[in-house]
Amino acid sequence: MNAHSTFTRLARLPRWVSVLFAATASTVCAQTSLPEALDQYLRIQTQGLPGKVSYSVGQLDQHAQLAPCSAFEPFLPQGSRLWGRTTVGVRCLGPARWTVYVPVQVRVTGSYLVTARQLTPGQIVSPGDVLAQSGDLGALPASVLTDPAQAIGKTVRNGVAAGQPLRSDLLTAAWAVQQGQSVRLLSTGPGFTISNEGKALNNAIDGQIAQVRTASGQVVSGVARSGGVVEVTY
Repeated sequence: MNAHSTFTRLARLPRWVSVLFAATASTVCAQTSLPEALDQYLRIQTQGLPGKVSYSVGQLDQHAQLAPCSAFEPFLPQGSRLWGRTTVGVRCLGPARWTVYVPVQVRVTGSYLVTARQLTPGQIVSPGDVLAQSGDLGALPASVLTDPAQAIGKTVRNGVAAGQPLRSDLLTAAWAVQQGQSVRLLSTGPGFTISNEGKALNNAIDGQIAQVRTASGQVVSGVARSGGVVEVTY
């Protein structure tokens, strides 16, 4: 098979352990042909994708004149990702040096979340608000959610119609503390821990900075934690 041939290769992989986009690091492949080098690169770089993966490689430009090559270096162009329709570059490292770009389509069949009903701004997502649906993740935005745990308990930013893919950018983490809420201040330092009460002066999600006014009128800043707790470290 020469570099001008069209070929398709399916790679079926085990289910994912975590959502991981393909690494962009290049790999030098001392293969006998460009298709072999490209196939090896795609098999390695798509192993972490969430679901069953298949890919197809398009045809090179029929006018491309490629000199003989003994070592290929496939790479992902800056700003690209191995997801849906994309392009992979291949450099020849010798004896002649040249670079060619090959069209590729990566299909990822797996489960993703859709809304079971219309969601309104400010609504807290519950288990009954989402459904799992199977399809080609490569045809969906990269921010589509694949696990109910990524959505349940979060707050809807903007309205979402029923049956729509649920994306991470449509949700925000629930407030750990809310403005005006009575919170518990946990002040810690070398050898001591003090618990106090106060009123939150701003909204904050877990890990964000919250300001609290104590009963004496003093304003202190600390790290918001779930359950209406603000941690202050001295």
